[in-house]
Amino acid sequence: MKLRYVSSKDFYLISPLLDEWWGGRKMTYMLPKLFFDHFQDTSLIMEKNGKIIGFLIGFLSQTKQREAYIHFVGVHPLFRKNKAGQQLYNEFFKLVMQHGCQTVRCITSPVNTGSIQFHKKMGFEIENGDKIVNGVHVTANYDGENKDRVLFVKRLSLEE
Repeated sequence: MKLRYVSSKDFYLISPLLDEWWGGRKMTYMLPKLFFDHFQDTSLIMEKNGKIIGFLIGFLSQTKQREAYIHFVGVHPLFRKNKAGQQLYNEFFKLVMQHGCQTVRCITSPVNTGSIQFHKKMGFEIENGDKIVNGVHVTANYDGENKDRVLFVKRLSLEE
């Protein structure tokens, strides 16, 4: 497997994969082209035999100097158990630490139990929300009315 930075043209390769990789869930609206144009130095593509099998779109916070944010990650369903996601995250951690970041944040939907488990396994902590859903702290209406989210935070250390 090969890791490389995202390019603008990757939008046209990844966008058609999103709904398929999420089992038909409509996801393309979550990842507009601007991410491929403006966050290339902190966003990654994973390929195997020239085919995209995963990606991570992340960026350095413009507001909080020592923080980075992971906006969207996708791994082809056949490669989810092959540590592709872990490799993408670990490379992102290295990249942002080079820019002085000490904290990484991200969010997911409370229905995405696989994502919640993955982030906990990667050392993220769930931030306290204003309600609990299925035993998980959730922030109500975080992304708008009835769009509750689980908020994650990970403190980076030199051992990462």
